[in-house]
Amino acid sequence: MLYLIFSIICSVLVGVIFKVARKYKISVTQIATYNYGFALLLCYLFFEPKITDVTPVAPWALYTALIVLLPTILLLMVLSIKHMGIVKTDAAQRLSLFIPILAACLIFHEAFNNYKLIGLLIGLPALVLILYKRADKSANKWLYPTLVLLGFGTVDVLFKQVALYKQIPYTTSLFVVFCGSLVVAVLYALYAIIFKQHKIKIINLAFGILVGIFNFGNILFYMRAHKAFAENPSTVFAGMNMGVIVLGSFVGVVAFKEKLSKINYLGIFLALVAIVFITLSQLKK
Repeated sequence: MLYLIFSIICSVLVGVIFKVARKYKISVTQIATYNYGFALLLCYLFFEPKITDVTPVAPWALYTALIVLLPTILLLMVLSIKHMGIVKTDAAQRLSLFIPILAACLIFHEAFNNYKLIGLLIGLPALVLILYKRADKSANKWLYPTLVLLGFGTVDVLFKQVALYKQIPYTTSLFVVFCGSLVVAVLYALYAIIFKQHKIKIINLAFGILVGIFNFGNILFYMRAHKAFAENPSTVFAGMNMGVIVLGSFVGVVAFKEKLSKINYLGIFLALVAIVFITLSQLKK
């Protein structure tokens, strides 16, 4: 259970770091670059990937899609945190679990049971209520958390497909994806430096290392939690998604004074209920 708690904390801390970083003149693209560089180093040290296993017949189409999506979604997540806050961004990220569920049904023809159907029917209005914001003079930036949801959901589907490719260890595939994501992040950073006059600063390195540590920590502890609960993966599934929503909401409201309406709180409650039903659907397979 300790691994699961650490994974939840690491996931929420990534959002906290970006929230705190807003107080400084930072470059998000540089932070993303340092993040993938440090995460890549930790991946090499902890997982000892077998690079020789990566051949031309590896699932390069999946790798390429993930390589482009991961740094792009990270930037979208930062924009979502900036405009909509940690609470709504974390909730949107966790509700992205509905994308692989829909993919399982529509693409991979997996049968739906009643629990999964109820979970989906509750989850969709939950998302609308979470992202609801009364009209005011500023534009409603609901588009950012929506893109976060779609992005993380798509990444989840792609990683599940990578995991099915048994010829290459999953951790080695993860290392390859991190390598490519670093390259894409560098290109984003160079564009910002050349065309937007972003300056190279030590503070970007500091925040980037922190994000890299907690991003990797989230992955490492999540994998170890699944190993510890190998006979009951639904415990990890439910605990992770519900834990991030609850802790993210607590941190956002208490530490950063994010304002939520009663409608938003109702959405968060419904999101937790939806996750319970999705978890039950796994138990009833």
